[in-house]
Amino acid sequence: MTEATPLDHRIRSDIAHNARVWNHWLGGKDNYPVDRAVGDQVSGMYPSIGEVARADRAFLGRAVRYLAGDVGIGQFLDIGTGLPTAGNTHEVAQHTAPGSRVVYVDNDPIVLTHARALLTSSPEGATEYIDADARHPEEILRAAEPTLDLRKPVAVMLLGVLNFVLDTAEAQRIVRTLMAAMPSGSHLVLTHPTLELGGEGNEAAMRFWNENATPPITARSRADFAAFLTGLERVEPGIVSCARWRAEPGAVEVAQFGAVARKP
Repeated sequence: MTEATPLDHRIRSDIAHNARVWNHWLGGKDNYPVDRAVGDQVSGMYPSIGEVARADRAFLGRAVRYLAGDVGIGQFLDIGTGLPTAGNTHEVAQHTAPGSRVVYVDNDPIVLTHARALLTSSPEGATEYIDADARHPEEILRAAEPTLDLRKPVAVMLLGVLNFVLDTAEAQRIVRTLMAAMPSGSHLVLTHPTLELGGEGNEAAMRFWNENATPPITARSRADFAAFLTGLERVEPGIVSCARWRAEPGAVEVAQFGAVARKP
């Protein structure tokens, strides 16, 4: 782990935490024995979880390259950042468009201790980190404005985040509030686990997670996922497994929906 920060009192090493377990599944080292134990138990119950984690990360790269390159969006609001790893949003965006401006948002103290790894930038662009909860989108929007110009299109990224908001109405409110503040031409980038797409075996693993780790998680159906995109124009190929969104032919499907949608 990195050196301590004033927020280390919020970090618990006696219970598994999503950001650290996800880091373990991606092959990282920023995790504790309890994270590896729970992560390995989940992997034993649902062996494809590692593929889900890798597919979600690869989807991020393809979506950001598409938005920064083909669409020409130069601003990204990445909520639920997670621990830094290869191919972070600002790295992908600024490799494609060096002037890209990226704001990361997370309320995990472990992520905060690593935030300086995210606060690198091309000379032409900018990055910022906000310690905030996705459940408070108004706070996020206020804090993002010094870095992002909300009069110009923004890519709002919620990858594997809304599954930690157990109440569907609240999750929908978060998306509506964020996108209502964005101008025409902004995009929503979304992934979410599901018990569809071959994910039925994940149900027992999710129950185990909710009994042994934090924060609790929920899966959602295609219909629930589609509701998050209400009022937005889906970018082809629409709602698919995140592993297959604009991927090479033959990509293996994982039980994680992925979509990119444009605000008209």
